[in-house]
This record gives sequence, structure tokens and C-alpha cells, in this order.
Amino acid sequence: MALFEPFPNYIWNLSVAIAMESGARVGEIVDIIAAAKDAAGSSADNGTEAFMKAWMAKADTLIELAIEDEAHGRILSAGVKLERAALYLLNGERMQAHGTPGRTETFKRARDCFDRGMALSKANCVRVEIPLQTGTMPALWTRAPGGGQKPAVVYCNGLDSCKELLYWSGLPQALAQRGISTLCVDQPGTGEALRLQNLPATPHSEQWASRAVDWLETQKDIDPSRIGMTGISLGGHYAPRAVAYEPRFASGACWGANHNWAEVQQKRLRQEGENPVPHYWAHVMWVFGASDMEDFHAKTADMNLNGHMERIKVPFLVTHGANDRQIGVEYAHQAYAQLTNSSKAKLKIFTPREGGIEHVGADNMSFGRDLIADWFAETLGGATS
Repeated sequence: MALFEPFPNYIWNLSVAIAMESGARVGEIVDIIAAAKDAAGSSADNGTEAFMKAWMAKADTLIELAIEDEAHGRILSAGVKLERAALYLLNGERMQAHGTPGRTETFKRARDCFDRGMALSKANCVRVEIPLQTGTMPALWTRAPGGGQKPAVVYCNGLDSCKELLYWSGLPQALAQRGISTLCVDQPGTGEALRLQNLPATPHSEQWASRAVDWLETQKDIDPSRIGMTGISLGGHYAPRAVAYEPRFASGACWGANHNWAEVQQKRLRQEGENPVPHYWAHVMWVFGASDMEDFHAKTADMNLNGHMERIKVPFLVTHGANDRQIGVEYAHQAYAQLTNSSKAKLKIFTPREGGIEHVGADNMSFGRDLIADWFAETLGGATS
């Protein structure tokens, strides 16, 4: 397997791989693994407190070093360290059970480190908030360089992830190189919207995606006729659904095809395939605001794109890893087969030849990132050279 697997369970290994693809430093990861290794077992649910403490300890050191940098006027260096501290805090926080004491405080601390890191390092990343019917959708805005009106892409999370991880995936930077701006969103059920506003996920992603388009249409440097939509992991449901029902989207793509997530839940009940996080059933009930399993299955019954993909008329790209252990590759083929009315449909299965074969390319995100960035450049009028 291409995935780095230092622990005896998939979920902890996935967490490490995501961190490494998001900008972690190898030496720091080695230290974190060593600190958490004794707590690891074949069950990812056990030992998660020790797992979080290992990430937090490394973040604490980075924060101390950043403070020392600031005291000596090394502002750019301080920003880089704070950004990495935020990554480690978020990686540990996400692995905790819902309701774990201190989890909310850890998330807030991570967000503060990220915001300060971005400001100190002068990154091309600005925090914005988009009004929803209830609450707001926090987002990160990365602008394409140059003058004139540019295309833009709305980029959404998966199950319960956060906009910071979207930014660290490198797609906003790759799109900016191609003359396209990116709006990374914490949609309901993810990031701040879930953790700080208690806004649950909905299968009907067009509800919040349309608000993102509304916001983009107010930006003078954005061409409203050239707005695309993509999503990663469970965003492989949200992005196609939004493009199918929001006619203002001019192109779409999914980084992992989550064509029938409702059916996947039945498979997980039978213990088929891997889970993405520990304490899985309590976790997904939290994300969807469900009171029990019956309520969860009722609220996720529409997490199924059968009968919806045919509504997509614009160009649409489906990508998937050949060795995705969470979401079977058959769902990518189903999604692509149903793009019968798309003006330009494309399917890409990443194989061992190039890499990116695990879930959303956790083993190597560069191939998915580059292909999706090129896709939007080709379909929205950006540059590939």
C-alpha cells in the first residue's frame, strides 16, 4: 500500500497521512508517532486522548517558538510555525469523541493560531462569513493575482472537516496559479459551522452552495458567469448535488465520488470497508444533528445521487482512488455513467502508476489537486501554462 502506516489501525494512519499532505514536517511527525504509539491498538476508538495529547504537545512547542520569533522581529517565521501548530491542533481535535472535555477549546485555539499565522506570514488567505438562513458559513478566500474579472471555485468539506484543511490541500494555491480564485467553505455539518454554531449537515447542498454563489456575485473581481464547484470526500455528494440544482455553476468536480453515501452506511453497519474517524456512529449523528440511529438514517436517506446526476448540464469531472478503502470505486463509475446530460463529462481513477490511490489521495494529493485545478482552468477559462 502507498499509505504511510505507522499505527495498527487505518483511521490513525489516515490522520497522519492527511497531516503530512497538509504541510506537517517529517521530524515532527516522527515525534508525534513515538509519543502516541503505546496508546495505539487495532481499534481506533481506544487511546484517542493520548493521540490528541501527542499532537497538542508538538503544537505547544511550535507556539512557544513562534512567540520567540515574534520577540526577535521574525514575523514571517512566526507565522509559518503558528500555521503548523494549527494543523496539529486540528488533527488531534478531529479524532476526539463528540463531547470530549476541552475539544471546543482546542478547536478555538487552532483557529486562532491559523488566523494569526495567515496574518503574520502575509498569506493569500482572508477569512469571510457568508450569511445563511440560520447562522453563517465561515470561509477562506484566496484571490487569483492580476486585474480584471476572474473565475472562482467554491470548495467544500467532507464529513466534518474544516476550511483550513481545504486550504492546506493546496488546491486554492494551484487554482490561483491558473488565474482562478477559491472560496473554501465551512458548510453546515463541518468546521466552525458545526463546532461553534451547531449547524448540522443537510443532503441538500444547493441550499448553502447557492448562498456562496450569491456572495461571489458581489465581488467585483469575479466573473459571475464562470463559477465552479468542487468538494472533497463527502463533498463528493455535496458538489454534484449543488451543481445539479444551482444553475449558476458553470463547471463542477468531485475529489472522491460519494455517489450513494446512504448505502455506504448500510455497509458500515455490516463492517464493510473502513471508517474515516473514531467513535463513528456517535460522530455522524453529531454531524447530522440526529438523536439516535433511526433519526440518523432518516436524515441521511437523501445522501444518494441516483436520479440527480442527470440534471448536471455543465462540464463535470469525477475522480477517485483505485484503492479507496472507505468509498468503493464502483461509486465513481456510477456517478460518471449518470452524467448523461453533461456537456463534458470525465472520469479519472488514480492508479498505482501515479499515486493518489487512497481515499481522496491521502497517499499523494498532488495528482488530484493538479487535475482538478487544470479541469477548472480548461472549463472556466483559466491558464494551464
